[in-house]
Amino acid sequence: MINLSAFVRFHCSRTPEAVAVIYDGRSITWADLYDRVRRTAALLAGRGIGPDDVVAVCMKNSAAFIDLTIAASYLGAVFLPINYRLAADEVAYVVDNAGAGLLLVDDELANLAGDFDPVILLDAAARADPRSLAGNVSAVPPEHVRAAGDLLRLMYTSGTTAHPKGVTISYDNFYWKSLDHVMALGLTAADRLLVVGPLYHCGALDLPGLAVLWMGGTLCIHREFEAEAALASIEEQRLTGGWMAPTMTNGVLNLDGNDRYDLSSLKWIIGGGERTPEQRIRQFTEVFANARYIDAYGLTESVSGDTFMEAGREIEKIGSTGRALAHVQVAIFDDDGERLPAGREGEIVLRGPKITKGYWRDPENTAASFHGEWLRTGDVGYLDDDDFLYLTDRKKDMILSGGENIASSEVERVIYDLPQVLEAAVIGVPDETWGERPVAVVVPHPGQSLSASELEAHCRKHLAGFKVPKELHIREVLPRNPSGKVLKRTLRAELQTKAKSDDV
Repeated sequence: MINLSAFVRFHCSRTPEAVAVIYDGRSITWADLYDRVRRTAALLAGRGIGPDDVVAVCMKNSAAFIDLTIAASYLGAVFLPINYRLAADEVAYVVDNAGAGLLLVDDELANLAGDFDPVILLDAAARADPRSLAGNVSAVPPEHVRAAGDLLRLMYTSGTTAHPKGVTISYDNFYWKSLDHVMALGLTAADRLLVVGPLYHCGALDLPGLAVLWMGGTLCIHREFEAEAALASIEEQRLTGGWMAPTMTNGVLNLDGNDRYDLSSLKWIIGGGERTPEQRIRQFTEVFANARYIDAYGLTESVSGDTFMEAGREIEKIGSTGRALAHVQVAIFDDDGERLPAGREGEIVLRGPKITKGYWRDPENTAASFHGEWLRTGDVGYLDDDDFLYLTDRKKDMILSGGENIASSEVERVIYDLPQVLEAAVIGVPDETWGERPVAVVVPHPGQSLSASELEAHCRKHLAGFKVPKELHIREVLPRNPSGKVLKRTLRAELQTKAKSDDV
C-alpha cells in the first residue's frame, strides 16, 4: 500500500513511543499520530469525502495540517493546500477550479472561505488536535488502496498566467522525490526537521518535509517563522536540518545575539529560490559552525529539490545550485527545443519520475509546458563541464536594453557585494530610447544607506556600462512569493505606476 498512512502505520508498529511531530510545545508520538490520522479520516468521511474527492485546506502551519495531509491520503482523496495569503476571490477560484468537496480553514482566516460550502473552521484546539472535531465518531473507515499513478495532491502555482495553474502530483512523483532526497541528504529516523516555512508550499512540505516522516524522523513545526524562535528550537530540540526561504535565512543570520544559541546539532539548511550570494554562504558558516548551506533548485512541478549543491564545493562552484539528483535529468534547450552543450545558456528543462504529468484540467498549458518528455521550466541557465547548474534568470525577467540582453541576477550579484546591501532586485522598466533600462531596488541593512552615485560607481567597476542600473529605489522589504523568489512583476508594476503619477 502506498498511501501516506502506510508509513505512519509502519512506524507506529515499530516505534510507537518515538516522537513524530512537535507542535506548540507538545510532542506527538507515532502511536498518537496514527490514531489522529484515523480519527481525522473518519471526520472527513463523515463529511462525504471518499476516493478521488478533493480536500482543500487554507491554514497556517499546525499539527492538524499534517494530520489532514495524511488522512486525505488514507481515504484515497486528493489533498489541496492553498496559500492563505491569497485574497478571498483567489481562494474561490482555486477551490472552484479544483472541484473541492470540502474546505478546512483556520478560524482566524474564516473570511477566505467566502461563500464556499461545506467548510470546517479550526480553532486553536482543533489545530493542535483535530480529533476534537470528530466528536464521538467510532467507525473508522478502511484505508483505500492507491496506485502509483493516482493523484496524491494538487498545488496551485502563482505562475505567470492570468490564473494560478493546478500542478498534479501523483504518488510516484512524491515517492521518487522522497527517495532522491533521502539519498542526497542521508536521511534516517534520527533526523529532526525544523519546519518554519508555510506548509502549503513545496519548500516546507517537500524539501525534504514529509520525506523525514517517511524515514521515521521528526518534524518540529512552527506556526509562522520567527527568527529567534527558530534558533531556540534548534537548540532545545537538537534539530538537524531545515528549509528556509532567503528572507528567513537573512533573518537568522542578522539576528542580534544569534551566537547565544547552541546550534551544534544542525547539519544543513536547504535554501534556494534565487542565486545565493557568496557573502551569505560565508556568513552562514560563521553562525552554524557544524552545518552547511545547501543551495538547491526545483519547482512545484517537480515536487521541489531537483539539484543540490554538494558538500565542500560551495565556493568552488559559487553561483551554482548544484547537480541533478539521482533520478532527475537536467538539460538546457534553445527556443526550438534543441539540446545545448555545456556553457551555452538556454531554457532549463527537466525529466524524470518526480516530474508532474501536467496541469489540472488544463491541456493547453500542459502541452505548452513540455518538449516531449522534458518539462520547460521557464528558467534560464547553463550547465558547466561538470554538470553543475547555474541560473541566470527567468525568461520573463531578462532585460533587453538597446538590443543587449542583461541577466538581472548578474547585476544583483555585483550589488550584493556592497556592504550596505541586505537585499537587492534588478528589473527592466520601459525606456523610449533603449526599449528597457535596468533599475535597482535595494533594501539596506538597518542603519545603513546607499546613494545612486555610490551604486553606479561600484557597478561600473564590475559590469559593462549598459548593465549598470540607471535608477536606484530604496525599500524596507522586497515583495516575495512563499518560496522566497522576488516578485519582480510587482516591482515593475509599482515603478510604472509611480512614473505615471510623477508625470502628471
